Amino acid sequence: MNTIFDTNKPIAIGCDHAGYEYKEAIKTWLQEKGFQVKDFGTNSPDSVDYPDFAHPVASSVENEEAAFGILLCGSANGVAITANKHQGIRAGLVWENEVAKLVRQHNNANVVCLPARFIALPLALEIIETFVSTPFEGGRHGRRVEKMACM
Repeated sequence: MNTIFDTNKPIAIGCDHAGYEYKEAIKTWLQEKGFQVKDFGTNSPDSVDYPDFAHPVASSVENEEAAFGILLCGSANGVAITANKHQGIRAGLVWENEVAKLVRQHNNANVVCLPARFIALPLALEIIETFVSTPFEGGRHGRRVEKMACM
């Protein structure tokens, strides 16, 4: 898999109970492709609070300890909102491949948020491949991304 992200850094991944099965499958798939993965949990399908896992993933990306982040929950909305509270994070909620491409090209997203209850696992893997291989276009999009942060 081609990637535009730093392959010397791990990929940060986290989820709540709804995303647990997908997280485990995605983690294995990434490792089989030679990527390092930093798993921030959860580590079972037992009910948990998604911010407890979204914040550490976002912090890891924001602090440049991880190349990028992957977050999963039922709708992906909760983890996306939580991750986007971090100043250096641009988390995109992605449910189809074209959206994965656009959040990278236009928004320079550094965290992809996947709705485990609404997409099949093969699509989730395809989305991740698209996310990691799509470069940011810059230009007019760069100007817009620069205006996102609250100062």
